[in-house]
Amino acid sequence: MDDSKNKEMEDALNAISSMIEKSEKAQQKFAEGTSQYTLLRNRIKALYIASSLITKELKNKDVVATFTKEDFHGAVAPINSLISKSEKVQTKLADNTWQYRMLDANIKALYLALPILMKVLEEFDN
Repeated sequence: MDDSKNKEMEDALNAISSMIEKSEKAQQKFAEGTSQYTLLRNRIKALYIASSLITKELKNKDVVATFTKEDFHGAVAPINSLISKSEKVQTKLADNTWQYRMLDANIKALYLALPILMKVLEEFDN
């Protein structure tokens, strides 16, 4: 893997780690069993899966055994939702703001993780 691809993956891991941290902090504000809590739980799990898949690509570590086929399938919707919501919010921001740049990094990371996730699902289905 070339240096630019490594850098892209490292940046994606940093963005996803930040999203996980912020989501876990936000989740503490909601009671277990509420829709907000469940939404964040699903997003956090999807982000951990995305992080694991990028780590696998970057460091050639096997993570498939850590998660089930259902976990991988369950990660697709939250990742797509995060992409959609982030892109929608980003259109309302000036591109020289830190929020715009943060969302840009998040979107790039999620778009990097999504095809890797789909490839794993394909392998499960074959």
